[in-house]
Amino acid sequence: MARRLIVGVVAVLALALVAAAALVAVRWWRDRDTTELERATSYAPADAQRLSWTDWAAVREAVGAVGTDLDGSSSAGEVRRFLDRGFDRDLTSTSALVQSAEVMQAHFGFSPATADWELFSQADDGAVVIVRVPDDTDLDAIADDLERSGFTRPATDPTGGGVWSGGSGLLPEIGADLTPELQYVALDADEHLVLTSDNKAYLQQTVDHLGDGSIPDGMQDVVAASGSPLSAAVYDGPYACSALAMGHADPSAQREADQLVAEAGEVNPVTGFAMSAQPGGDVLVALGFETDDQARTNADTRSVLASGPAPGQGGDFSDRFSVASATADGSVVTLDLVPTDGSYVLSDLSTGPVLFATC
Repeated sequence: MARRLIVGVVAVLALALVAAAALVAVRWWRDRDTTELERATSYAPADAQRLSWTDWAAVREAVGAVGTDLDGSSSAGEVRRFLDRGFDRDLTSTSALVQSAEVMQAHFGFSPATADWELFSQADDGAVVIVRVPDDTDLDAIADDLERSGFTRPATDPTGGGVWSGGSGLLPEIGADLTPELQYVALDADEHLVLTSDNKAYLQQTVDHLGDGSIPDGMQDVVAASGSPLSAAVYDGPYACSALAMGHADPSAQREADQLVAEAGEVNPVTGFAMSAQPGGDVLVALGFETDDQARTNADTRSVLASGPAPGQGGDFSDRFSVASATADGSVVTLDLVPTDGSYVLSDLSTGPVLFATC
C-alpha cells in the first residue's frame, strides 16, 4: 500500500513538472517575437485609454549611462544628470516617475535609474504605473524599503500582489515632489513587477487580473506597428480624437485647419494612435483605421497634413520634422518623422491640437 502511494505521488509530481515545463515553453513561444512594449501592454488593464511607455534600459543606453556607476546606490545627483540627458533627447516626457525619481532612488528601492521599463496606464476608473525591474532585483529588499518609508504591509504575501498602503499623507513625509501615483504599491515577484497607483481598489483590481484581459484592438494594432521604441504615447480612438482634436485651437486656427483638411482629401476617425521615439532618432506615428481602404486613403492625406502648416501649434510642421515616409500596412498607417535639430516632436505633439491626427 505504501509503495503504491509513493508511486502515485511520484507520478503526480512528474505530471506537475511536465505541466510546468509546458507552460514555460508556451510562454517562450508566445514571447519570442514579441517586443518589450507589447509584453508591457499585456499587463495593462483592459479599460486602458492612454498608455505612456518608457524603456528605461534603452534610454540609459541611448544617453551613455550603461557601464557607469548608475545603479541602486547612485546618488540623487547622478540620477538627475541621467534624467537631464534623457530630457535633452526628448526621451522622458512619457514617464509618470521623472519628478519622483531622486526620492524613489533613496527610499523606494527602485527608480528610473534601475528599472527595465515603465508603462503608465490611464482610464476613466483609475490609473496605474507598471514598472518592470531586472530579474536579479530583490523584491524582498524593496518590501523592506517600503516598510522603512512608512508603508503598511499587506495582510497577504508582501511580494505576491498584496497592496502596500501609504496614502496622500505619507508621501510628503518621505520627500518632496512624489507623484500621487506612488500612494499605493504592489509587488509581483513572479513577473518582476512593481505596480503603483493613487487608487488602492483600482491597483488591487489590476493586480488580481494581471494579464487576463487585453487593451482595445485599435491600440494593439498601433502598438504592434511601433516596433521597439524608447518612449511612446499610445491612445485608443476616442481618446486620440479628443486629446489631439483641433477643437483645442482658437477659432481662427480651426478655420485654417478645416481648409487644409478639405484641400488634403478624405480623412477618417482613427481607431488607435501611437507616437514613439525610435532607437535611430526618428519619431514614428502609427494611426489605426477601420479598414485597409481607409488606411490607404489616409496614408496620402495624413502625409499632406503632416508636411504643411501646423495651426494651433504655430508655424509649419516642417519646422519640427520632415516626413521620410507614409505607409499603409493593412489597416495601419505609419508616418516616419525625422526631427529637426533641437525640436521636441514627441513631447510637443502628443497633446492637441495636432492637425495630422485629426478625426
